[in-house]
Amino acid sequence: MVDVLRVGNCSGFYGDRLSAMREMLEGGALDVLTGDYLAELTMLILGKDTLKDPEAGYARTFLRQAEDCLGLALDHGVKIVSNAGGLNPAGLAARLREISPEARIAHVEGDDLRGQGLFPGALTANAYLGAFGIAAALRGGADVVVTGRVTDASLVVGPAIAHFGWDAGDHDRLAGAVVAGHVLECGTQATGGNFSGFLQIDTTRPLGFPLAEIRADGSSVITKHGGTGGAVTVDTVTAQLVYEIQSTRYLNPDVTTHLDSVTLTPEGPDRVLISGVTGQAPPERLKVAVNELGGYRNSVEFGLTGLDVEEKAAWLQAQLEPHLVAETVAWSPLTLPPPDADTEEGATVLLRCTGLDRDADKVGKAFTAPAVELALASYPGFFVTAPPGRPAPFGVYRPEYVDRSALTHTVVHHDGRREVVADPPAYSEVDARHGLRPSPYPAPADSLNRRAPLGTFVHARSGDKGGDANIGLWVRHEGDADERYAARVTWLTKLITPKKIRELVPEARDLEVDVYALPNLGGVNVVIRGLLGAGVAASTRFDPQAKGLGEWLRSRYVHIQQDLL
Repeated sequence: MVDVLRVGNCSGFYGDRLSAMREMLEGGALDVLTGDYLAELTMLILGKDTLKDPEAGYARTFLRQAEDCLGLALDHGVKIVSNAGGLNPAGLAARLREISPEARIAHVEGDDLRGQGLFPGALTANAYLGAFGIAAALRGGADVVVTGRVTDASLVVGPAIAHFGWDAGDHDRLAGAVVAGHVLECGTQATGGNFSGFLQIDTTRPLGFPLAEIRADGSSVITKHGGTGGAVTVDTVTAQLVYEIQSTRYLNPDVTTHLDSVTLTPEGPDRVLISGVTGQAPPERLKVAVNELGGYRNSVEFGLTGLDVEEKAAWLQAQLEPHLVAETVAWSPLTLPPPDADTEEGATVLLRCTGLDRDADKVGKAFTAPAVELALASYPGFFVTAPPGRPAPFGVYRPEYVDRSALTHTVVHHDGRREVVADPPAYSEVDARHGLRPSPYPAPADSLNRRAPLGTFVHARSGDKGGDANIGLWVRHEGDADERYAARVTWLTKLITPKKIRELVPEARDLEVDVYALPNLGGVNVVIRGLLGAGVAASTRFDPQAKGLGEWLRSRYVHIQQDLL
C-alpha cells in the first residue's frame, strides 16, 4: 500500500467558518489538520490588538475552536498545525495548555523582528519562516504546533517533512508539498469558493474544506470529505494555484518551486492529482512583512440620482474640496446610471470621497462637517448612504528582506526544550520575476474574430499581494477535444499581454504590468504592480483587495476566433 499522509485544512483566514474544525475531524480520516489565520492585513489587526493588550496578538477564533475540538482531535490521533499564534505563539501555546493539560503543545518562534531596530516605527515586522521548525516539533512528539508568521504552505510542508523524513536537499519533494500547501491554504477556495465556474458545482450545501493525500515523492491528490458541498476539479485547483502568486518561481524559505512544472490530472470524482513538480534551492534572504500605522481615514458616500449626474458630481466636488484639509483626498470613479431606470436605486450612482491623514482631527469633523453642511445647499437629490463616521486608523504594508542571520528560527517543544532550526545548506540566486514572458505573438486579425466576453471559456481568480494585484487566467476544462483546448490556450497566451491588460483595465494604463505563461495550467498569471497603492488597509480603491478584478476582466469584451466559440 502506498504511504499517504492525509492533511486537511479548516481555516483560510482569520474569521473563517468556526464549525470547520469539527466538520473536518468528524467528516473522515485525517492525519493532520492545518489552519491558516494570517494575512498581511491580519498581522496589522493583531498588531493593533497588542497595543491594547500586550498579552493578545493571536487568533482568538482558533482558541474557541480548540476549546471545542482539541479533545476530539486527540481521540482521533489527529495532529493540529496552525499559524494562529500570530504575534504571540508562546501566549497561545500557554492558553492551549490551560484548555487541555494532557495535550503536548509546541510552538515555533523567531519570526518577530520588532525591537531589533531593523524597522524603526514598525507596528509589526515578521519574517516568513519555513517548515523545518514545524517538522521538528512534530518529530518531538507534539500533538499541536502553533506558529507565528511562517509561509502559508509551510503548515502542510512541515508535517510532510516529519512523516517522510525529507531533508533540506529534497527540493522536488519539498516543492511538491509547497504546491499542495498552496492549494490548501485558503480553505474552500480550492473546492469552489470564489470560483468563476460556480454554476457547475454543488452550491446547495456548505462548501467542504480541502485535504491533500501527500505521497513520499512529493506528489499529492487534492480531495475533500464525502458528502460536503462544492467540488474538487482541475479548474477549482487551478483557481487556487494561480491565486496571489507573482512569477513562475514561487519563493519559499525551504525551496524555490517551479510553478510552470505543475501538472494536474483528474483522478475520479473530487480527486485531482498534482505531479511533476520540480524545485531548486531556496533564496538566501527571507521576506519580511512590515506594517506601520499610516494615519487615519474617513469616507462619505453620496448618492447621485437621475439626470445630469456628471454636473452634479462636479458641483459637489467644487463645493467640498476647498474646505477639506486632509493630506490625501480621493474620489471614486463616476459611472453614469442607465437611462429610464425603472427603480430609483437603478437610477442612482454612488460617489465616495475618502480622506487620509496622519492627524485624526483632519479626517474627523474637519472632513465630515463640510459634507453635512451641504445637505440643503448642493445638487438636487442630495443624500449620503450613512451618517458620517469617526476616523479609523489604517496601516501601510511593505515587503522587506533580511539575512537569515537576523533571526533565530526556534522550536519550543512540548516539554519546554528549545531547539534552533538550521538554515538550508545551499541557496539559489533566484530572480523573483523569472518567467516574464514578453508578447511574442500578435493577436489574430480582428476580421477573423467575433467580440465576446473574455470569460466565454476563460476562468479567473484575482487577489492582492501588498500593493500589487494578481490575476490568474486559464482556459476551462470542459471535456473538449485536446486540439480545441490547446488552441484556446494558445489564443489566450497570445491575447494577454501587458498592452492588452492596460487596455482592458484602464486603471493600469500608467502602471507596470507583468505577464507570466503557465502552459501546464493552460493560462497566464498577470501582476499589475501598484494598483492597490500601499496595500489593502490604505487603498482607496473600490475593491481594495482586487477580489473582483478577475471577474470584471472576464466580463470585458475581446475578439475571439470564430472556431474557438
